[in-house]
Amino acid sequence: MGQCGVISSKTVLVFLNLIFWAAAGILCYIGAYVFITYDDYDNFFEDIYTFIPAMVITAVGTLLFVIGFIGCCATIRESRCGLVTFSAVLLLVFATEVVVVVLGYIYRAKVEAVVNHSIQKVYNEYKGTNRDAPSRAIDYVQRQLHCCGIHNYSDWMNTRWFIESKNNSVPVSCCKSSISNCTGTLMRPGDLYPEGCEVLVVKKLKDIMLYVTLAALTFAAIQMLGLLCACVVLCRRGHDPAYELLISTGIDA
Repeated sequence: MGQCGVISSKTVLVFLNLIFWAAAGILCYIGAYVFITYDDYDNFFEDIYTFIPAMVITAVGTLLFVIGFIGCCATIRESRCGLVTFSAVLLLVFATEVVVVVLGYIYRAKVEAVVNHSIQKVYNEYKGTNRDAPSRAIDYVQRQLHCCGIHNYSDWMNTRWFIESKNNSVPVSCCKSSISNCTGTLMRPGDLYPEGCEVLVVKKLKDIMLYVTLAALTFAAIQMLGLLCACVVLCRRGHDPAYELLISTGIDA
């Protein structure tokens, strides 16, 4: 019965190591996705610390590749030192992912305040060209999120660009994608996206932070299972004489 329990634990542990490799790829992908998305929206928040969860989860994903390799080798070779190292590193990664969950929760709550603080400044810096970052960021967001202005298209009337251009129109990026030959004129408000961008930017960034938090929680649970299996193998290996005999016989063979 003891041998079956250990062998079962070993099988689960090997399977979990394979999952770790898959999880490493998924976490690295999530981290890269967050960085790319933040790069598109970075003009709307000035707090660089919002990048911390993405940086940590990318580092964890990279580390999981190493953990999977160590775990597979240690499990197959029945190396006590390897299993101890595997368990220690896994515990460290588990603690790191708990930190990611906490940071994700904290920064998700701060997103709205950060965007509210900076979005008016970004709109005031709009110049209508692709040569400056605020203009590119606003045009990109308005096209991607199907929005116009901060709260609605009328917000453009208070911007420096609108006042200086004197053409009674908003950027073409405010035009609905289904409308052809739209010039952004306020004489045809039905051609423009009715919803403001502030709420949608906040929602987008909060969703991203939620994905990071849920990913960290999911893989933390998997790692805890791997840690428990490693502990079972270590304990049985040290206290089950029949299992020691099984290992010795397997090595001699």
